[in-house]
Amino acid sequence: MRGDGLRGATASLELVCPAGTPAALRAAVTAGADAVYCGFSDATNARNFPGLNFSPDEMRVAIEFAHTRAVKVLIAINTYPQAGKLQLWHQAIDHAAEFGADAVILADMGLLAYAADRHPTLRRHLSVQASASNRESISFFVREFGVKRVVLPRVLTVEEIAELNSEISVETEVFVFGGLCVMAEGRCALSSYVTGQSPNMNGVCSPACAVGYEMRGDEMVSRLGDVTIDIYPAHAPAGYPTICKGQYLVRGERQYLFEEPTSLSALGILPHLQRAGVTAIKIEGRQRGKAYITDVVASFRQAIDTLGHGGEKRAAALAHLTEGGQVTKGAYQKSWR
Repeated sequence: MRGDGLRGATASLELVCPAGTPAALRAAVTAGADAVYCGFSDATNARNFPGLNFSPDEMRVAIEFAHTRAVKVLIAINTYPQAGKLQLWHQAIDHAAEFGADAVILADMGLLAYAADRHPTLRRHLSVQASASNRESISFFVREFGVKRVVLPRVLTVEEIAELNSEISVETEVFVFGGLCVMAEGRCALSSYVTGQSPNMNGVCSPACAVGYEMRGDEMVSRLGDVTIDIYPAHAPAGYPTICKGQYLVRGERQYLFEEPTSLSALGILPHLQRAGVTAIKIEGRQRGKAYITDVVASFRQAIDTLGHGGEKRAAALAHLTEGGQVTKGAYQKSWR
């Protein structure tokens, strides 16, 4: 296992992979993950969907399995508890420490303080949900709570990441593949506006209880609550309804108002991220199945092991696993200002 120090530009990138279920965790470990991130089956993590995540017993077994293969387990406890209802979140941190997790991924300052006070040897990573993207905010979390790594929001260019890494004393982790949110992480209110459930407090964007599909003649209508998100021709693939990736009538024209369904893929620029001083690269997709995990993790494992060779070709091979069959490098190489 790797130490706490900030990596140099020549150090190998750590591959951090999603695990929404015990089966997905085993798939990620087998496919070549250096670390997996997962959460408990409750509102303490930001992927609180039915059928996903781990019971305490499952988490204990998963950590034992990963550790026998020298793979780290990072537990996401990255939602914000309601005032006076802290027990569930404190219990999750306690379990993580008891089970031997390699780190907890936290966003809430109160939970960071609890973890630092009660479990000082438990490594603390700052979740992307904290939306910390500059020297001042990151330095605050390091100084006050002993954070060892920060997961950066997907809003920075490679050049900005390099500059930031030259100014801070902790590791940085960046997303390199998967769903791409148009909003700054930790600051979206669209889902809660429509469904009454907040991703930041209830742990779920577009909760399953609010999702609906219905046939209208030869068309499939997808809804979130009372809002129509999209209409698909018969037999066409129907995406999961999220507000930010829906099509709406705007001045009589049907269009993607916020963002067209597209996935992030940074396979082709891993050497640039390495030179920028990034410690770890993160794949998104705890809600995805074993086939997705196996293909994506194996591709990134190969890309890291042969850094700089065939990245774009591998990215094209993964296009079938992306939203809308489209990929982007997002803000990493943005051309707009």
